[in-house]
Amino acid sequence: MSKSKFKSGFVAIIGRPNVGKSTLMNHVIGQKIAIMSDKPQTTRNKIHGVYTTDEMQVVFLDTPGIHKRQSKLGDFMNTTALNTLGEVEAVLFLIDAAEGLGGGDRFIIEKLKSVSTPVILVLNKIDRVQPEELLPLIEEYSKLYNFAEIVPISAMQGNNVNTLLEQVGKYLPEGPQYYPEDQITDHPEQFVIAELVREKILHLTREEVPHSIAVMIEDMYVQDNGVVYVGAVIFVERDSQKGIIIGKQGAMLKEVGRLARMDIERLLGSKIFLELWVKVKKDWRNQERVLRDLGFHKDA
Repeated sequence: MSKSKFKSGFVAIIGRPNVGKSTLMNHVIGQKIAIMSDKPQTTRNKIHGVYTTDEMQVVFLDTPGIHKRQSKLGDFMNTTALNTLGEVEAVLFLIDAAEGLGGGDRFIIEKLKSVSTPVILVLNKIDRVQPEELLPLIEEYSKLYNFAEIVPISAMQGNNVNTLLEQVGKYLPEGPQYYPEDQITDHPEQFVIAELVREKILHLTREEVPHSIAVMIEDMYVQDNGVVYVGAVIFVERDSQKGIIIGKQGAMLKEVGRLARMDIERLLGSKIFLELWVKVKKDWRNQERVLRDLGFHKDA
């Protein structure tokens, strides 16, 4: 295909929390840039993942899960997700095929009716349902919205993801290659590193520390011995949460650091010295100045 026929554009991935949006983007990109957790509301910012072939370049926006608002941070997450819909060439609306149609999906569909962007319904987690269950589910969703395409996939296993990418390509206009072909995200490395640290905390602390944590990279440089030094601060809202993250004799914090360092070394391709601190910022999710300091902007 000649360069004049090259296609490019932006595609939003939306859906209820925990339907597999980050899993899908990481699979497409081929490397972890968005954190994955079985807890809802894991993604807070729009994550831009770049997928490039000889024929096209797709910039995927993995948006925060749309959910019932409970704080100013929640307001920010909903606003971010919904504002994205008017900025893109197509929308991937992910649903959990194993859970079926719920109130959260109906809420999102109502929001989709206010935009003219083509919407592709993506039935994720088909590995968890019987094939004969898919058709009634597709019919149920089709009654509520006129989807441009409907594609069943398993983001975790990669089933039918290539077909989904082919469908996405149909809605991209001819355009330039925005990013070099080897670039997979437009976020700075510090952002991705902070997200990887946060993922390990969510995974290890389970229900003990909910979404009252944020991670900020305070220092990052290459030492004389070639090892990359990373200094990160973990913010929590209460003293009790600080104790949980540090753990008995620092064991929990050490394990967070060990697991995060492995992912960061894969990301950067070099040895890492990771230093972590835990600080209390009381009720930070409802303080706009603190949210700004931590990188959450209403116009993001």
